[in-house]
Amino acid sequence: MRLTTARQATAFEFCTKCSHGALPDMDRILELATKWNIDSEHYDGLGRHCRVEPAVLAHILEAIGAYKKDTDPPHPPQSAAKTIISDGAQHAFQGDPTLPQRSWGIAIQLYGIRSHRNWGHGDFTDLANLIDIASALGAATIGLNPLHALFDDRAQEASPYFPSSRLFLNPLYIDVAAIPEYPANAAAEIRIEIEALQERDIVDYVGVALLKRKTFRGAYLSFRDHGTLDRRAAFDEFRHRRGEALSFYAAFEVLRRKFDKPWWEWPAQWRAPSAQMLQSLQAMHAAELTYFEFVQWIAHEQLAACRDKAERAALPIGLYLDLAVGVRSDGFDAWYNQDLILPTLEIGAPPDQLNTSGQRWGLAGVNPVSLAATGCEPFRQLLRASMRFAGAIRLDHILGLKRLYLIPQSMEANQGAYIHFPFETLLAIAAEESAAAGCIVIGEDLGTVPPGFQDTLARWGIWSFQVLMFQRAPDGGFIAPDLYRANALVTFATHDLPTFLGWEIGNDLMVQRQLGLDPGEGDKDRAVARGALGRAMAWRGLPNVDYLSVTRFLADTPSRLMMVTLEDAVGEVNQVNLPGTIDEHPNWRRRYAVSLEELLERSNLREVARVMAAAGRGRVG
Repeated sequence: MRLTTARQATAFEFCTKCSHGALPDMDRILELATKWNIDSEHYDGLGRHCRVEPAVLAHILEAIGAYKKDTDPPHPPQSAAKTIISDGAQHAFQGDPTLPQRSWGIAIQLYGIRSHRNWGHGDFTDLANLIDIASALGAATIGLNPLHALFDDRAQEASPYFPSSRLFLNPLYIDVAAIPEYPANAAAEIRIEIEALQERDIVDYVGVALLKRKTFRGAYLSFRDHGTLDRRAAFDEFRHRRGEALSFYAAFEVLRRKFDKPWWEWPAQWRAPSAQMLQSLQAMHAAELTYFEFVQWIAHEQLAACRDKAERAALPIGLYLDLAVGVRSDGFDAWYNQDLILPTLEIGAPPDQLNTSGQRWGLAGVNPVSLAATGCEPFRQLLRASMRFAGAIRLDHILGLKRLYLIPQSMEANQGAYIHFPFETLLAIAAEESAAAGCIVIGEDLGTVPPGFQDTLARWGIWSFQVLMFQRAPDGGFIAPDLYRANALVTFATHDLPTFLGWEIGNDLMVQRQLGLDPGEGDKDRAVARGALGRAMAWRGLPNVDYLSVTRFLADTPSRLMMVTLEDAVGEVNQVNLPGTIDEHPNWRRRYAVSLEELLERSNLREVARVMAAAGRGRVG
């Protein structure tokens, strides 16, 4: 995807010239890169020293506005922190001191929940029912995949980490039958369609979206014509509370359906949000705008009900939400804040052991210059959008608060460069919002991180994210539980890694080879790793290398929170997402083989709960 505006065309032309050697001034580009906090060299995840090509630096400089006449960076990366950091700076919320200081939770992919009542895609009523299960087991939280708004009319683009907006919610999680305005007998008329969706083992996103959009329309018309005074007042209050952002979100949804192309190709009058633009659109499509606001209201209402139920069920943390690292370039957030989002730059990562060619994440770059000029207000609003529902949030790729690896769209994944952000300022804001909302902040700090990075997070009260598979000593052995960080979340793996059973039998290696991918590990390497894990557990008096033993091993760490994935609880072999694939692998599409109604009978969750209770992490209800 490539912009066609004059400014971006100039950037591509300039970079093309540079790539052919016609560099106007090499020293000038390096000087500007230093001035605007772009690294001209770095080490990748394989330990190799990399010099960034001048064409890459030139493109990034153009994109962030460094070539504008008589401009300077708003401040050095860290100096803005002085405006909010002082000796009395706020420390992030650490959890209620009266509650258990070591706890556990269940991590789920909500879309994949199978139940007798949902429409082939997990929903907020399923989440409410999971809260009852978690409470009975003595868990402190339920961890969720990102719930951000996607393109529901292009529902096959299903990755929750590829959002249109991180400020709004994905309406596919709405339980239509729970909408007060939805006619009680309406589901009977589409029973055959619902049953067909329920029978699938892979989420039929297109089918679910088509059916739900049709029913949303009916519920909206019922609300419009027959809504009670209390419901109308609640809707008006929601619209007032979400303000301008909601109005423009509804406008964006109307416009992108109207023009069916990226926003930079829309007619000029609609290409950028403005009060005048919104007024013109309201004159033509008032009812349609209200419809999209209504759908967001319902989604927010149902998720808030789950938050409140978790509190009543005495889950010490409640809901644990995941915040994606970025947004798609043609989505709402990019259109709404065009100075902040850089569509011609893509966020990714340099080569590492698991991704030897580097990674492109399909997400638009972020401009630290624009972010600093606003006092980092967009980041604050982003945190509030998630913290209003959560007792804990995870910041995906928290290293991005310090630096992002940006790749020009015309380049390969290993041709990017790191650009720096006002790190301490962003941590200070996260700590302030965390304390105000009573919400724990966990930073996903995996991968190649600079020395001292995790200690800086700890100073602000941001918890670390520790995955057993990566907790290795220099000799290849697994470190002892006692050496894990206290203020951290621990887990066996993540959605981008194999499940325990898949790792144990080498299923992930086989799948990657079949797809022509380099797994970065051979069968002998895996056998050595299994042996190392077995020795680490034997030293703890755990003779068997099975999932419950691994659970006990991690439960004994001092880390404040341990997460058990539902995939491991039900014995799934395949991982949720296989990096480096899109359609070659059913990423973000698998439904759990076990239904919610049978979960306690057909999983190891009761055994896991007993292990957690024995380790002092909870109680079995």
